[in-house]
Amino acid sequence: MEFGIAEILKVLPHRYPFLLVDRILSFEKGVSIVGIKNVTVNEEFFQGHFPGNPVMPGVLILEAMAQVGGVGYYYSLPEGASRNMYLSGVDHARFRRAVVPGDQLRMEIEYLTIKSRVVKIRGKATVDGALCAEAELFSVLVERT
Repeated sequence: MEFGIAEILKVLPHRYPFLLVDRILSFEKGVSIVGIKNVTVNEEFFQGHFPGNPVMPGVLILEAMAQVGGVGYYYSLPEGASRNMYLSGVDHARFRRAVVPGDQLRMEIEYLTIKSRVVKIRGKATVDGALCAEAELFSVLVERT
């Protein structure tokens, strides 16, 4: 199952410049999800990280993985996106390769724990099959106000 940007925007509250998911390539409810982020030189963070040698910040790669995981989680819930998801922890994060303008970042997410208020995922981010980052991410859900 694929999702375009319209379906992503229905469940994620993020908007430019913090929306870091462009498309969902596959989704298996409660099991896994794969999404992509097309990295362009026009990204705001490249203005300061680093001028003349643009590199996507590792923390934003982790955020992109969390957002992809969030899309799948929301589409797994019968009530949809009725709560906000907040990243609450990161374990075993490793960064292996720089992500630069022109790259297509592919995020593969495996759901480890899914509960009513807590989600734990294992994610890996690749570019052209080369591992860029991996981590286990924890998120909590809080009622929207």
